[in-house]
Amino acid sequence: MAPRRRRTLARALTTLVAASLLGAGAAVAATGGPHAGPQGDGTAITPVGYRVTPAGQQTNLGDLPLAIRPSPAGDMLLVSNDGQGAQSLQVVDPHTSKVTQTITYASPRSLFEGLAFSPKGDTVYASGGGDEQIHTYAVSGGKLTEGAPIALPPTSPSGTKVNMFPAGLEATGDGTRLVVADHLADAASVVNLATKAVGTVAVGHNPLGVAVTPDGSTAFVTNQGANTVSVLDISGPTPAVRQTVAVGAHPNAEALDPAAHRLYVANSDSDDVSVVDTGTDKVVGTIDLAPYRHANIGSNPTGLALSPDHRELYVANSGNNDVDVVNLAREGEVGSTGEGTVAGSIPTAWYPSSVAIAGNKLFVANGKGLGAGPNNGPGHPDPTSPAPTSANQYVGSMIVGTLSTVSLPLSSSQLAHDTEQVSANDGFGGANQEAKSKQPIQHVIYVVKENRTYDQELGSLGRGNGDPSLNLFGEESATNSRALQRRFATLDNFYADSEVSAQGWNWAVASNSNPYSEALWPANYSGRNAPYPSESNDPAIAPNRNPGDAYIWNRLADANLSFRNYGFYTNANAAGQNNTDDPMLNANTDHNYRGFDLTCPSNPDTFKALSPNCGTPRSTEWQNEFNQYVKNNNLPAVELVRMPNDHNAGTTPGMPTPRAYTADDDLQLGRLVDAVSHSPYWKSTAIFVTEDDAQNGPDHVDAHRTISQVISPYTQTGRVDSSLYSTVSMLRTMEDILGVKPLTQFDAFATPMTASFTDKANATTYTAVKPSQAGNILNGPNAPMAAQSAAQDLQKEDQINMQVFNEAIWKSVKGVNSTMPAPRYGLPNVASNTKGKADNDG
Repeated sequence: MAPRRRRTLARALTTLVAASLLGAGAAVAATGGPHAGPQGDGTAITPVGYRVTPAGQQTNLGDLPLAIRPSPAGDMLLVSNDGQGAQSLQVVDPHTSKVTQTITYASPRSLFEGLAFSPKGDTVYASGGGDEQIHTYAVSGGKLTEGAPIALPPTSPSGTKVNMFPAGLEATGDGTRLVVADHLADAASVVNLATKAVGTVAVGHNPLGVAVTPDGSTAFVTNQGANTVSVLDISGPTPAVRQTVAVGAHPNAEALDPAAHRLYVANSDSDDVSVVDTGTDKVVGTIDLAPYRHANIGSNPTGLALSPDHRELYVANSGNNDVDVVNLAREGEVGSTGEGTVAGSIPTAWYPSSVAIAGNKLFVANGKGLGAGPNNGPGHPDPTSPAPTSANQYVGSMIVGTLSTVSLPLSSSQLAHDTEQVSANDGFGGANQEAKSKQPIQHVIYVVKENRTYDQELGSLGRGNGDPSLNLFGEESATNSRALQRRFATLDNFYADSEVSAQGWNWAVASNSNPYSEALWPANYSGRNAPYPSESNDPAIAPNRNPGDAYIWNRLADANLSFRNYGFYTNANAAGQNNTDDPMLNANTDHNYRGFDLTCPSNPDTFKALSPNCGTPRSTEWQNEFNQYVKNNNLPAVELVRMPNDHNAGTTPGMPTPRAYTADDDLQLGRLVDAVSHSPYWKSTAIFVTEDDAQNGPDHVDAHRTISQVISPYTQTGRVDSSLYSTVSMLRTMEDILGVKPLTQFDAFATPMTASFTDKANATTYTAVKPSQAGNILNGPNAPMAAQSAAQDLQKEDQINMQVFNEAIWKSVKGVNSTMPAPRYGLPNVASNTKGKADNDG
């Protein structure tokens, strides 16, 4: 299978614009083939367009398997499923790859990545994550029996409350102690298994993986939130840090080869493996996992396993959906400095998270399996039923993880075939170059809204692939959004690359959600005692070898492009000033522009402010600065504009109704386009609009399908563009226009939004229309599901039960006795939607 061919954005335009409008940035587009999503034949296509064709035997697991561990005798395989819904510990028979036991934990009970056996294999330990404990189990007859857990200290030695959130585990060779990575406490603990006494020492940021030498004297702890490994002396009663070793960015998994004095460390955001000499505690080599020369970050290695003879290292790359086979140099052989070379790759299912070897088999845990399909089965969202939605019907927990079982060794011909398959699946035919040509679009405005599906606002648009029965916000509240879709380009096949906002904002500004965020957001969303892993300057979140170069604003600064921030990543202080903890972003932020705050209106003539520190309404604040830019002829090259109010507050009494919130947000967008189109900057500006995610709203195609707009004189065509695009497509298009380098592999190989553009500029202006629902229209005390809405946390986005929220919104708009249809999951047919053709609406 040949790598997918990708078209440049410019190629779809005529010679004039091909040479000047969007430059010569290469891009790969699927030109045909099976539909996206699960294919029914054991393969799938991910939302970003990568094909997955997992090798070997496939076994269904649970929700987000993040760790697998074989027993010392190789007769049992453990799996830790750590997703948003029901978490579970599973036992797999490695001879048959069948699940033989499942122990389930409903929130707030939890698991988190760490698994360990006692040396004799008669006891199992599993990290409890937000449970603040280690689960223990007796092993007998191939089954587990849970015993009393091991409690971890709730406070630091100084008496301060701590959230230990145990992660990686490893027992000492004599079976007397257990070493624990305390993921959210920046610490590591050693548990005396006889007395249950716990000794703790501070290590680096967000420790995750643990490896212990056979003699039990030394432990190695990877610090995932940093770029270090803490080397611990655990020979005494209290652990102590002996050395801190600098490795790659965001290290996670480890594999120890005691005989060769080598420790292999997977670095998830520098796409490599550090080789540490355990005799000197120094890095002696680096194994490059880039899939092609000068590749952007995005392979995201998450799992390591050594072959029995320690001559091969298997590396799970969660971003590339493959396992790299690395040939390791041995003492006395050529290249015996500890480095290794990638001999080839094995295709996996979506998001391989962990690997293990037992006997002559390689086992791969695939966190997202074959992706999502329709969710119209038992327990689907139904507002007429008092029963909760089934976990397997919610976008955050419905995806079933899988286990791949691959027989070893692979022949050289099989490995060569598999390697070609991986390259074809991901389209890695070569690096893409950024555009650098002179072109008329000199200014980009990037608008990110909150949590709506396509059908919720545009299902009854009368064009494109919409379902009118699902439309919640029509001409009365989404007045301008719908008018802009008709006049410019109707984009009916655009998807968020995320399930929830914790991933969505990372994708929207960094073109990736890294393994730290992917592992932690389910615990946050399910009430399992974890922080929100997004929208902060925490280096653990940044998907780059250099956290200071991970975000779109870093790329703009690198290119010496001016930019202004209105609400991205900001938090309001007591005085009403809106700041962000990213210094570069903060220096370019309008501190008077309110970020996410549902008590504050976006316009001066909609609802009344519900808190005293709202300040100037968002629309007015932006307009005031824009007027100055016009007057002084100094509009920044890029504006980042957050419009949060379409998130809405459900039917919470005293808060605006869902339609009023949507209308407020819609009016702000209309006024922004109005202002730009009536200014001298109209002819040189493109406005991009999307949602950070689609969450769990109703959509008849897929619950990831969301709202997208491209607004400029060069997109004022009135056509329907049904090309398959996603969040990274939008970023890639903006990057091409601005002439900046892609952030990751994902936007480097994304399909630009080619078919929405034309070479014939239409400079007709746009005049905003105030929606009829844009006013001080508040929920009354008897609004549908008012009590349930009022119980939700609205201080920050997505700290709520989205199913309850969407039911309340539906009933508010459609009536208290109405039934909200079940959302669906599964992307449309690629062959009919990704031909790069903009179809006339007729």
